[in-house]
Amino acid sequence: MRMDLTVQQLRVVLAVHDAGSFTAAAEVLVQAQSSLSRTVLEVERRLGVALFERTTRRLEPTAEGREFVAIARSTVAAFDANLRHFAGFLDGQRGRVRVATLPSLAAILLPSIVSVHQRDHPGVRLSIEDALAAEVLERLRAGEVDLAVTVVSGEPVDDLDVTPVAADRFCCVFPPGHPFEAAAEVTWTELAAEAFIAFDRTTSIRQHLDRAFAEASTRPRNAVEARNISAVAGLVAAGLGVSAVPGLVLPLMTFAGVRHRPLGDPRMERRIAVVRVPHRPLAPAATAFREAITQASRYGIPLPAETNWL
Repeated sequence: MRMDLTVQQLRVVLAVHDAGSFTAAAEVLVQAQSSLSRTVLEVERRLGVALFERTTRRLEPTAEGREFVAIARSTVAAFDANLRHFAGFLDGQRGRVRVATLPSLAAILLPSIVSVHQRDHPGVRLSIEDALAAEVLERLRAGEVDLAVTVVSGEPVDDLDVTPVAADRFCCVFPPGHPFEAAAEVTWTELAAEAFIAFDRTTSIRQHLDRAFAEASTRPRNAVEARNISAVAGLVAAGLGVSAVPGLVLPLMTFAGVRHRPLGDPRMERRIAVVRVPHRPLAPAATAFREAITQASRYGIPLPAETNWL
């Protein structure tokens, strides 16, 4: 026996049950009474049972009818809820967005943007996944995330859609009482004359620093290497040397009490961009979050020192 029924047929049965007659249900649904009667008869034929007892005054559900009405009501409610969810997906109010980014951007740049976005899109689930620079783009290309927010200068990204959103300037960081504290700006040559706390070669910061020192025709005296921002801050605070970090990293070092001055000659900045794979369609929720990032300056979201929106 085939029991294939449409949602519309279920709606008709529910309307007839709730109204108590074909006439009243026809008024509610704005349909001909004869059409509703045929629909209910067809449902009964497919089910092989009578759903209603016909009397002169009112339709009364049979035992089978009461059970079927409960099932129909649950089915229609679930169907309508799913349609509302899909409508939310289409307008960017539902779904999940996965973003790969650098640790400093996850901690400093994105939280305010996420806050604004979540206020307007509370039904969207955001996943912010931090990783090293090379891993960020690998995950994007592999389809593991929808978007990347990262630093891309100097890397081959011809296959990606790159939209710059912010820039942060490199600064020298040093312990309190260091002679650099009296300067308005520090040069890379002056920096290279100091014992230097370096980031290891797997970090995007190290790649920028190597390029800046090369442009300044000098090399630092690396005293210690570390990968973690907190470790570099602690080593600097302990007086073991000075270091250089971009503006968005400075707030992550405040716990150590280090001081900073901007670096010039040459002035070195990182360009932070939101990146996507152009041939891979973005779901509406991901598109909305991408717009929240690219339009962040319009929301008046503040940035730390030595950082600006583009």
